[in-house]
Amino acid sequence: MPVTGSCHCGKMSYTLEGDAPTAALACNCSICRRKGYLLHFAPAEQFTAHGDPDATTIYQFNRHNIRHTFCKTCGCAPYGGGTGPDGKAMAAINLRCADDIDLDSLTIHKFDGASL
Repeated sequence: MPVTGSCHCGKMSYTLEGDAPTAALACNCSICRRKGYLLHFAPAEQFTAHGDPDATTIYQFNRHNIRHTFCKTCGCAPYGGGTGPDGKAMAAINLRCADDIDLDSLTIHKFDGASL
């Protein structure tokens, strides 16, 4: 069953094909720590963004490996994308913006992005 999610105002949303994640990554880098992301990474071909692309903006920092995508209206960041360690395109979804995901049931893996 696909995973769906959106920003707060609904101007940007997504569908991720496949089973609902059972784990999430909590990174302590400067942006993830401030935004409180709980991330799930998947192959880009499983991800579809919906909505008006003009409603979004992208922020990149440091090595520019991830495109953090934000809603221009409400400021939420439901997804991003980039290149995984294997060199393949990947999608990063913020599970805090996902529909019907029980965050308390997720196994949280901590990632020390602050040390990179």
